[in-house]
Amino acid sequence: MDYKNTVIPALLSAFILWLAWPPMPYTGPLLLIGLVPLLIAIDRIRNGNSLKKGKQVFLSAGLTFLVWNTACIYWVYNAISADNNAVIAFLVSLIPFGLGALLMTFAFWLYYRLSLYTSKKVAYTGLISFYIAMEYLHQTWELSFPWMTLGNGFAGMHQLAQWYEFTGVYGGSVWILLSNILAFEAYKAYISQKGYLQYRTALAWAFVVILPGAISLIKYNGYEEKSRPASVVVVQPNIDPYKKFGGISTAEQLNLLIHLSDSVGKVDTEYFLWPETAIPSYLDEEQIRNSQEFMELQNFIKKYPNASLITGIETVRVYSDQRTISAKHDPNSGLYFDNFNTAMQIENSANIQFYHKSKLVPGVEKLPFPTVMAFLKPVFAQLGGTIGGWGWQEKPSVFYAYSGIGVAPVICYESLWGDWIGQSVKDGAQFIAIITNDAWWGNTSGKDQHFLYAKLRAIENRRWVARSANTGISGFINQRGDVVKRSAWWTQTALQENVNLNDELTFYSKSGDLIAILLSITALFLALIIPYKHWIKKVKPA
Repeated sequence: MDYKNTVIPALLSAFILWLAWPPMPYTGPLLLIGLVPLLIAIDRIRNGNSLKKGKQVFLSAGLTFLVWNTACIYWVYNAISADNNAVIAFLVSLIPFGLGALLMTFAFWLYYRLSLYTSKKVAYTGLISFYIAMEYLHQTWELSFPWMTLGNGFAGMHQLAQWYEFTGVYGGSVWILLSNILAFEAYKAYISQKGYLQYRTALAWAFVVILPGAISLIKYNGYEEKSRPASVVVVQPNIDPYKKFGGISTAEQLNLLIHLSDSVGKVDTEYFLWPETAIPSYLDEEQIRNSQEFMELQNFIKKYPNASLITGIETVRVYSDQRTISAKHDPNSGLYFDNFNTAMQIENSANIQFYHKSKLVPGVEKLPFPTVMAFLKPVFAQLGGTIGGWGWQEKPSVFYAYSGIGVAPVICYESLWGDWIGQSVKDGAQFIAIITNDAWWGNTSGKDQHFLYAKLRAIENRRWVARSANTGISGFINQRGDVVKRSAWWTQTALQENVNLNDELTFYSKSGDLIAILLSITALFLALIIPYKHWIKKVKPA
């Protein structure tokens, strides 16, 4: 590879994209030009005299995306190694570090191949379509990890992303890609044209950048919430994750959660939120009403006649046969069981509602492609991994309080899925409740990114977000995506806020990731042009 013409531009793109990514403050607009150096490198390769140009394009794009992805999500290894040995942690870390980068790289390689057989406009349409298709694939398949979807990059400057209520994050991805294409063409025109033609493309680029930004700022400043307040409390117990399961008793942890809740709870409090796995017990869902933990929770909630409690807990369901693909066999009893990472809602009655975390971290919480790969479970178990350890449910849920309030329960990593949360909103959720335990990541940018991404869910659905995190960051986000309250990292606290309930559905809540689906279909048809031209029409590459 040519160091000057390919490696340096590829690394420059990686640096700009990293600099633009949350939680860096105020740098989000750099995403609109971050891919220009890479496009310059690909153009130089295409117009150069070297051999194996496709390989050079692949390596250049791969360098950009591998460096960018790893620099932004380096903290993933911390989370995985907390529950697994070094071998498992390394192998699973390759999914977010390398697999996402590989898909992004493949999109740029397909663009290069398409450009050899079609016009520039068709090739650029292909680039946008291929990239969005790869992002959508990385959100929907068994190895999903949509953390680095381009549209997430505006989480740090949500004032520019107000139109996500129509498009979701994929609208942001399209904006970023289109802006980079026009900026690249403007650069080429500036160095090769004269007079008006030298600046015409730059004017088009400025229009594409300014118009969506202006529309978003107008919507941001003009948006008003309808006043329908509900008092919500989020609790942050700040329990060391390495002491949570064994070092500190369940009774001590419950007492702390109750004490923090009581410190800000009021007679009119309607919801308490406790974090993911706040109750460190495995409880059978059929027998849970007989447990000491449930009795303690009932005694607590009695003090608040209108309140419901959503708490994280690990639960078990027992079957007489292997009812689910994730069910495990107990040789002692001859029965099968599923264990779940659960959100549980209780109130001042015997009614209990359960939601089982559905978007499980591949390789850590769920064996990818479980039907095909089931034979590998014993191998991973011997390596010390927890792969395949969790059950899940197939559809999102809505918790309903006795008062009729609908809540979308979201556990940890699920907050990355806009369309998943949008389905809960479509089904009646009036605000979004995120419970998480980000302590495993340590004091890294991961916890900040995770918190900021919740702002995009608020905008997409125009719903308040209440967020309870074990060690932080907990807080409240309004329907515009503004952070109204937030906690400090690694502190014990509880926060109270009146959140405005909303029944109205945004276009995104109703339609989901329509843009990604349409562009994925477009990508498929455009990709077929390459073998058609090469193998059937025998067209020589340009």
